[in-house]
Amino acid sequence: MSDSSTSSLATFFSRHSRLFVLTGAGMSTDSGIPDYRDEQGAWKRSPPMTHQTFMHSDIARRRYWARSLVGFQALSEARPGRGHYALAALERAGRIEQLVTQNVDGLHQRAGSRRVIDLHGQADVVRCMRCGATQMRHAVHAALARLNPQWTGLEASVGPDGDADLVHDDFGDFALLSCARCGDGIFKPDVVFFGDSVPRPRVDAAFAALERADAMLVVGSSLMVYSGYRFARRAAELGKPMACINVGRTRADDLFSLKVEASAGETLEAALQNMTATTADGVTSQAPVAGVWPSSGVRP
Repeated sequence: MSDSSTSSLATFFSRHSRLFVLTGAGMSTDSGIPDYRDEQGAWKRSPPMTHQTFMHSDIARRRYWARSLVGFQALSEARPGRGHYALAALERAGRIEQLVTQNVDGLHQRAGSRRVIDLHGQADVVRCMRCGATQMRHAVHAALARLNPQWTGLEASVGPDGDADLVHDDFGDFALLSCARCGDGIFKPDVVFFGDSVPRPRVDAAFAALERADAMLVVGSSLMVYSGYRFARRAAELGKPMACINVGRTRADDLFSLKVEASAGETLEAALQNMTATTADGVTSQAPVAGVWPSSGVRP
C-alpha cells in the first residue's frame, strides 16, 4: 500500500461524511477466517452449500454439520481485526450512515459498530425450517458433539464461515438433531445460503440507507454475488462516488472512482490516522479519528 493510496482514501473519507459501507469476506481474513475467492474472483475451493441441496439432501446435511462441528470453533473464537475497529471508530466519528456486511461472523458488532445490517444473517443462531424455533448455535454443537463423540477429535483445515475441509468416506453415520418443538423439522443456520433470498426488509433498509448516504465504500468484497453487487450498481445510478479496498478484481471495478489493492485492516487504519478535516474557513488540518483501538490499547 502506497502513501498516495492512503492519502487518497483519507481524502475520500474527509470529503464524504455519510458513508454507505459494504464489507465482504476480505474484511475478516485478518481475524483468521478464510475468504472464498482468489484475486481473479474465482472460487478458491468448492462452492459453498446451496439452500436447495441442504434442504433436499439428507446426506448433504449430515456432511454439512459434521464439517461444521469441526470447523465452526474457529469462527466462534475469531476476534475483530484492525479493519473492524477502524470502521467502528469511523462510525463513532459520525461518518458512517450504514454498514452492510455480507459476512455472518458478527465481528463488526464485537468491534463496536452499531449501525450494522447483517445482509446474510449471523451464523451463531440455528432455526428449524418447519416451525421456526431458534437455538444458539453453540448449544446445537454441544448436542451434536454428545451424539457424535467419535467426530469431535478430528482435525481439518478451516474454511470460510465455519466450514472445514474434513476428508471422510462416509457421513451417513453422523447423527443429526431433531427439533424439540415440532419433532422432525430441519435445523439450518439462520443465514442466507447460496440460492437463498436475502429477506426483503434487510434489502429495503440497505437501499434506503444508500439513498441517504453521499458516497459508498466497499471493503473486502469481490462483489461477484449479486446480493452485494446490486448496491454498487444502485450507487452508480444515483451518481454517488465509490471507493474500494480489495485485493484483486471485483465485479464493479469500472464503477469505482478510487480503488486500493491492499489488506483491509492495514489500509483502513492508515487512512483513518491520516484523515484531514476542513474547517469552516476552508483551512485543512490533520485530524486523525480517535479511538481506533479498544480503550485497553491492546491490538487484536
